[in-house]
Amino acid sequence: MAPRPALPTKIAHGSERKFATFRAVVALILREMATKYGRSPGGYAWAIMEPLGGILVLGFGLSILIQTPPLGTSFLLFYATGLLPFTLFQQLNSNIGRAINFSRALLFYPAVTWVDAVLARFILDSLTNIVVMCILFTGLIIATDTRALIDFGPVIEAVILMAFLGLSIGVLNCVLFGLFSVWMSIWGIATRPLFFISGVFFLYEDMPATIQNILWYNPLLHITGLMRRGFYGNYDATYFDASYVIGVSLICLFLGVVLLGRFHRDILNR
Repeated sequence: MAPRPALPTKIAHGSERKFATFRAVVALILREMATKYGRSPGGYAWAIMEPLGGILVLGFGLSILIQTPPLGTSFLLFYATGLLPFTLFQQLNSNIGRAINFSRALLFYPAVTWVDAVLARFILDSLTNIVVMCILFTGLIIATDTRALIDFGPVIEAVILMAFLGLSIGVLNCVLFGLFSVWMSIWGIATRPLFFISGVFFLYEDMPATIQNILWYNPLLHITGLMRRGFYGNYDATYFDASYVIGVSLICLFLGVVLLGRFHRDILNR
């Protein structure tokens, strides 16, 4: 009589493969944490100190030039509602764009894919920035005694949209950075004005109509307005259009995923 197939071995093997992506992502996250925060003095403290320093410098500098902030009574809280979402986008876009180059050595193993590398950076940077936002917003509200009544709905929606936009453009840049090395320099130069045109230190409604017609096409400005709607009950941000932000994100994500699926091996072999 022929021996029966070893079913338990097959089941165990299938179960092992089922969680391969999860294990790879967790391993990459731990590697990212050790590399990014574990080797520098202060570690995770710099994730808080860096945006806090930017808020303090920006708030102090502009408070000298302007008597009152465009919204509320606290310069620090006003600029935090613009700077922290912008920082989330910048870090996701930049770090995801370099995901393949950073994990190049590991991606030659069959168990690790480019999807794992992208997901690891997206999860780590998103969670880090969300924790930093919670700490800094809580500290600023207590320190400035603004007694702000936060509407968490718009705030959570703004964070989700900003993270999705950062992921989408980061995935697209992951291809472009890998195929065209000069694109990294071009992108860095082209996006420097984003800080000044994304509503970090001004309101869309305060701009002239001709400028508004141009700025409206910046999806970051929409998300900044939504974030401030959650912190200031008298601010509506009527120009905010979720469908536009989602549409831009979906287009970039679709192009990035399709191109990475086609060219990721070419990028690894360069």
